Amino acid sequence: MTTEQNINWYPGHMAKARRQMEEQLKLVDIIIELRDARIPTASANPILGELSKNKPVLIILNKADLADEKKSLLWKEKFEHCLIADSSQDKLSGIVVIEVKNILKDKLERAKARGIRKKVLRAMVVGIPNVGKSTFINNIVKKKVAKAENRPGVTKSLQWIRINEDVELLDTPGVLWPKIEDQNDARLMALLGSINDDILDKEDLVRFGLNYLKEIYPGMISKRYNVSEDSEDLIDAIGREKLWLTNDNSVNRVKTVDSILKDIRSNKIGRITWQDAGEQI
Repeated sequence: MTTEQNINWYPGHMAKARRQMEEQLKLVDIIIELRDARIPTASANPILGELSKNKPVLIILNKADLADEKKSLLWKEKFEHCLIADSSQDKLSGIVVIEVKNILKDKLERAKARGIRKKVLRAMVVGIPNVGKSTFINNIVKKKVAKAENRPGVTKSLQWIRINEDVELLDTPGVLWPKIEDQNDARLMALLGSINDDILDKEDLVRFGLNYLKEIYPGMISKRYNVSEDSEDLIDAIGREKLWLTNDNSVNRVKTVDSILKDIRSNKIGRITWQDAGEQI
C-alpha cells in the first residue's frame, strides 16, 4: 500500500508559530494536545512532544464521533491523561476543566500552602492542522472566539482565551514538522484533511485510502458503494456504479475522487479508526 508522492507540508507560518509557542511555554501549566481520534499516533506531532517534555499533557482524542467507538476506548487506555471528545458535545467545558484541575492538583495545593488563594491555571492548546482546536475552544468558551473551518491552516497566530475565573487557554495554530519521515502517517493525515489538498495527488491518495480501508474494515466499501472490493480499479468501479461519468461515458475521475475523499473525511462510509491501539505510541 504505497504511493509515489512524498508528502511534506511546512509553510512559513508553522515555523513562526513553533517559535512563538516555545516563547510562551514558560507561562503555561499544562499542554492540552488534540489528536484526531481516527489516527491517534499519526496525528501526534513529535515537535509538540519536545515542547511539552517538562509540562504535564492532557491528550484529547477529538472528532470521536467520526471514529470507531470501541477502538477509541482502547486508545484512551494507552495514555496517562486522556479524554475522548467530540468538539461539539455538551458539557465539554466542565469535563476539561475538571480534568485539568485533577492533573494539576499538587500544584494547586502547593500554591494554597504558600498563601496563594486563587491561582489561574494556564493551558496551551496544541495539535496538527484541522484536528478541531478552534471548534474545541469555541465549545469550551461557549462563544465563537476562534475561527473554525474544516480545512488546515486557518489559525495562524496565538491568542489567550479565558474559559472562566480558574482557567485560561492559549490557542495556537496547527503545526506539522519540517520533514515527515513516516509517509504512511503523512498519507493518513492527508486523507483526513490535515495537509493542504493543493499539494496532493488526490487520486493517488484515495487509492491508498481505499486499499487501506478494505484491509482494516473489509466489506465497508462494498456496503457504501455496491461494488466488489476485489475490483482491479476501485475508483473506476465506484465511478461507474454511481454514474459519475463524462460525456463519452468514461468515468469522471476528478468527480469520483473528490466524492470518495469527502466520504472518507466525513462518516459517510462509516465510523473508522485507521490505526489500531496495539501500534506503538
